[in-house]
Amino acid sequence: MTAVPPAAAGLDTGTPHPARVYDWFLGGTDHYAADAELGQQLVALDASTKYCAQHNRWFMQRATRHLAGTTGIRQFLDLGSGIPTEPNLHRVAQSAAPEARVVYVDNDPIVLAHAEPLMAGTATGASTFLHADVREPDRILELAASVLDFDEPVALSLIALLHFVSDEDGAREIVARLVDALAPGSHLVLSQMAGDWNPERTDRAVQMYQAGGVTLVPRSREEVLRLFDGFELLEPGLVWPPDWRPELGVAEVRDGTEVPLYAGVGRKR
Repeated sequence: MTAVPPAAAGLDTGTPHPARVYDWFLGGTDHYAADAELGQQLVALDASTKYCAQHNRWFMQRATRHLAGTTGIRQFLDLGSGIPTEPNLHRVAQSAAPEARVVYVDNDPIVLAHAEPLMAGTATGASTFLHADVREPDRILELAASVLDFDEPVALSLIALLHFVSDEDGAREIVARLVDALAPGSHLVLSQMAGDWNPERTDRAVQMYQAGGVTLVPRSREEVLRLFDGFELLEPGLVWPPDWRPELGVAEVRDGTEVPLYAGVGRKR
C-alpha cells in the first residue's frame, strides 16, 4: 500500500467531518468530540441512523462482491472512502480477485493517518490512498492513473458522498467529469440520502449538519437517477440499500427498518 501525502497537515478537530461522524455511527474510535456530538444529535432525531449507516456499508460490500466476482471488474476508484473499517473495499474485492487494484480518495487527514496499517492488500493487487477532495476530479484522475488503467473498466464508488456536495459546488459536473474518463463497461456504485422521504425529519438532519458547518444535500429519486445518465442500471435498479441483491450479503442484520438512501449500480454503455 502506498500513500500520497496530504497537501496540508492541519486537522480541524472542532468541526465535524462526515468521515469521522460515519466512523462514530459504525462504532469506530477514530473521531473527535465534535463528530460524536453531531452523531448523537442525529441518533436522537432518528434512532435508526446507526442501522442505516451499517446497511450503507453492507451495500458497498455486496456491490463490490458482485463486481469483482461475477462481473470481473479488477479496478476500483473509491471516492470519499472514509476511515478504513474491516472489511474495507479492497479486502472484499481482493477476496474475489487477488489482483484487484483499488484507489481510495478522501479529504480528511485523519483518514490518511489511519489508512496505512489497515489497508495492506494482496501481493498481486494494489491498494493506494490519495489525499484529495472530490471537487478536484482532474487531480484525482491524474493521481489515480498511476495505479489504474482508465482504458480498461473501472468501478467508480460514490458511497454516501454526493449528499455532502451541493449543486453549487458542481455535484453533477463532478460526476460527469469522472464518468467521462471511464471506459465502456465501467460501473458506477452510488448511494445518496433520499430527499423525498419524511421531509420533516430530513430537513431537521440538514439543519443539524449545517449547524456543525457541514453541507448536507438530500436528493429526490429522479435527481439520483439523473446521476446515472449514460449507464444501464443493474437489477434491481435504484432501491434502498438492503434491497440491492441481499443474497450477496454476509453476516448482515435486517429488522425491516427503512434505510432512506437511494442505492444503485450502473454499467457504462
